[in-house]
Amino acid sequence: MKTEASDTSFGLRELLAFYADAGVEEALCEEAVDRFSEGPAARERPAGPHGSAARGAPSPPPAPAPAPAARSERAAAPAIAPAASVPDEAQAARARELARQAATLDELRSILEGFDGCNLKLTAKNLVFADGNPQADLMLVGEAPGRDEDLQGLPFVGRSGQLLDRMLAAIGRDRTSAYISNVIPWRPPGNRDPSPIETEICRPFIERHIELVRPKVLVTLGNPSTKLLLRTTTGIMRMRGKWAEHETAGGEKIATLPSLHPAYLLRNPAHKKLAWRDFLAVKARLEP
Repeated sequence: MKTEASDTSFGLRELLAFYADAGVEEALCEEAVDRFSEGPAARERPAGPHGSAARGAPSPPPAPAPAPAARSERAAAPAIAPAASVPDEAQAARARELARQAATLDELRSILEGFDGCNLKLTAKNLVFADGNPQADLMLVGEAPGRDEDLQGLPFVGRSGQLLDRMLAAIGRDRTSAYISNVIPWRPPGNRDPSPIETEICRPFIERHIELVRPKVLVTLGNPSTKLLLRTTTGIMRMRGKWAEHETAGGEKIATLPSLHPAYLLRNPAHKKLAWRDFLAVKARLEP
């Protein structure tokens, strides 16, 4: 009859044989080693005979520092990337103050180019400010740029932009008789949804943008821009096609019609008929 001790020794032999067959030839310490506290010299110890650092071996002395090169031979210091800011209410308040200072669209664009309070700017290739005619009586506002918009620095130039151009052409308009922008002027990485605080930081700029353009009719494209500019929690499917008003900081009220975003229409072509009705309403409102 086998004893418990013999069963244990048999199990240990089998386990050691398994590790040997797997190529494990060196035992580890009883306690985990904190490599982060060892320092660079300890982490760079020469490898032992089995490819791992020799344990218990003294660390080699640090190599002497090279003599400083002459000023003319020194390599140029690498450019320091701008530090990310903490997106919070302080940055939103700063955005509101800067937006109020813009007296023209050129000044607003310049302020946005120098603004560092929104981290979306750090990952975007270009500022996507606007496109079209700022003197037009029709302004359309979407949510945020996509990949094509980020590359070209213009809003609505990808597939959804091509559809928007056809929608405008259907009511006798194009980018010379309409003005187009977005709530968010920088592309979110990976086309993710902007966070609430990112949207709040960008809100003062698009509101000032609309105030400076002073369109006769404002069209909000999609759920995010509709909720933001009309300060509502009602979804776009209930809001679309119903006239509302966007009130500027100066108290001016602009007739606003929520409609469906072209990107949504590309995914749901059956709803193009709803957008067609919305754009016909816009055409009727703008006719003399």
